[in-house]
Amino acid sequence: MTELLVATGVDLSYGDQPAVRDVHLSVAPGEVVAITGQSGSGKSSLLYCLAGVLAATRGQVRFDGRVLGGLSDDEISTLRRERFGFVFQYGELLPELTIEENTALPLRLAGRRKGPALAAANEVLVRLGLGELRERRPGQVSGGQSQRVAVARSLVHRPAVVFADEPTGSLDSANASAVLKEFLDLARSQNTAVILVTHDLGIAAQADTHYTMTDGVLSPRGGQ
Repeated sequence: MTELLVATGVDLSYGDQPAVRDVHLSVAPGEVVAITGQSGSGKSSLLYCLAGVLAATRGQVRFDGRVLGGLSDDEISTLRRERFGFVFQYGELLPELTIEENTALPLRLAGRRKGPALAAANEVLVRLGLGELRERRPGQVSGGQSQRVAVARSLVHRPAVVFADEPTGSLDSANASAVLKEFLDLARSQNTAVILVTHDLGIAAQADTHYTMTDGVLSPRGGQ
């Protein structure tokens, strides 16, 4: 199996408080990986360590053969902007931008001209059934629609991997199921890997690989 993202012996501590303990993890292109666990188990800390947002205290994370800890601040910023996507629990859309401008933001930050960026954004919005909302602002759409926009934004630049932290945690069960299906269908169609942190076992069941986290220790679901 081709390895896209690899964690080897990763520890992460906040002062003298360990959050992640000796994690070994490998993610292939296009693979959907779910990490479940109780609140405070370290799963979000691990997610941000894998994304290079937090630096491992020990061990290393490699993406596409490059050790994240060996990159400069500019290099890691470029990597996160161009090769990574992010989805958070509450969407985190910019209220002053329209839906299409929010969606196009990763492309604009990467230097794409406005016209082509908006065209690419609208293509993804249409695929997610949001084409008619493109000129509205975040305050004018529902929670489920807002989270679909966040999904569109995370995938518009065709990243190699999307890091998703409780991406449906703010939605009711019907909306959560619909948004997740659309998210994973679009990601898989682009061969984008997804690392998904969730407390919902039903959501985790839709992943290719499922891990659980307990007191900072990552284990395959069922201990296998």
